[in-house]
Amino acid sequence: MLQRFSFRQLLVIAFLLIAALLGGASLRALVKLQELTLESRDNASRALSLSDAARSLRERSVSMERSSRQSVVLDDRVLRDRFAAEAKDASSVVAQLEGEGMLRASAARWRAQLQSARSLLAGTLETAQERERQLAQEFQEFEGINTTIAAQVQQAIQQRNQTLETRLEASRQSLTRQVTSAIVLAVAMALAFGIWFTRPLRQLENAIVGLGENRLDQAIAIAGPADLALVGERLNWLRLRLVELDADKARFLRHISHELKTPLASMREGVSLLEDGVAGELSQEQREIAQILRHNTAVLQAQIEDLLRFNTAAFEARRLHRQPVDLLELLENQVDAQRLQWRARELSVTITGQPVRVEIDAEKIGTAIANLLSNAIRYAPLKSTIRLEINRLQGLVRLELHDQGSGVAAADRERIFEPFYRGERQPADAARGSGIGLSIVQEYVAAHGGRIELLPSESGAHFRIELPHVLKS
Repeated sequence: MLQRFSFRQLLVIAFLLIAALLGGASLRALVKLQELTLESRDNASRALSLSDAARSLRERSVSMERSSRQSVVLDDRVLRDRFAAEAKDASSVVAQLEGEGMLRASAARWRAQLQSARSLLAGTLETAQERERQLAQEFQEFEGINTTIAAQVQQAIQQRNQTLETRLEASRQSLTRQVTSAIVLAVAMALAFGIWFTRPLRQLENAIVGLGENRLDQAIAIAGPADLALVGERLNWLRLRLVELDADKARFLRHISHELKTPLASMREGVSLLEDGVAGELSQEQREIAQILRHNTAVLQAQIEDLLRFNTAAFEARRLHRQPVDLLELLENQVDAQRLQWRARELSVTITGQPVRVEIDAEKIGTAIANLLSNAIRYAPLKSTIRLEINRLQGLVRLELHDQGSGVAAADRERIFEPFYRGERQPADAARGSGIGLSIVQEYVAAHGGRIELLPSESGAHFRIELPHVLKS
């Protein structure tokens, strides 16, 4: 299903999913915060209303006391009506407080006390003084009840504030967990999408590297978005095209070598017949011309054979027969195989390092070591030293070769591994090389997934080979 989408579309989808996750968490936190803000505002408003009601009840109680006592002493109906109005307002305040779910017992006491005070308003003038005194006592009771009601109101306000604070803290912790979880999940999704997206990109990179290293026998198939899969198909088409071109090149080289060898052999045979005097005695100048022809035909034949040998090496580099090999033993065998050459130049060859088992094609790596050693022997001055080192590192083995020759000129360093390239510093006492030895070394080392490089050196040449697939001892 996902293969139908392009890389860009999947990237947008991944971005939208992560954005939706973080946006949803943020929106939820915003809504919850708004709810808590409104609740806090409402709680503050109700607390202020309750405090005002408790204060108003106390004030009305004082006004009721004054009106009631004056009405009893003066027997004034207007004052009694004022008392009734104040009592009605005070009863409304008590009902408001009772409606908030509090003061039920105190409200009942307050109403009973009000009824008791109201009963003292009616009577004769003879009992007015006694009734006024009893009213004073009744309103002292009112004061105690009002004080209790005020204290209960403050306690209720504190309980509500504490409940709100508890809810605020619980909501804060819940939102913190939700936001943290959303962030962690978003990071996990980003990592998962990143790994999933980079996998086909890594496959593309490996495919391109494989083409660059001429590993044309491995089919290229990219599992991923549609556009990257299409790129993989194009690369596989390119791989097949390169295989065809490589085969065409090999056929061309075989054909041209065959076509050239026959007339070249005839030319060499003809020159030999001329030098042998079959066609008549040659003059000195004619003999010199025949020698030049013989030399150039030999050089041309050697170049054709070198070309074929390099082409064969490049083809064989892709056909590895890996097996566990002791690299130190392989190195010692190659040094021993060229013992006559380095002893003829009175050279000293030293090997340092411990046995290391590597999964390689012994024949090809042996050829690479032999070419490096032969090259060092060719350039090393008489009675000098060639030093070989083996070092085991994390996941790879390193082979280094040092000689005390003339080294490689700065202008030749970038091209030293190119086929048929010969550096400017050639030994005077040796035949001119073909320029394919180091190229074959690079082909074989690269085919094993390793690398070879020429390192800076104060004297002589310093080559380093690194090979993976080191086996545990």
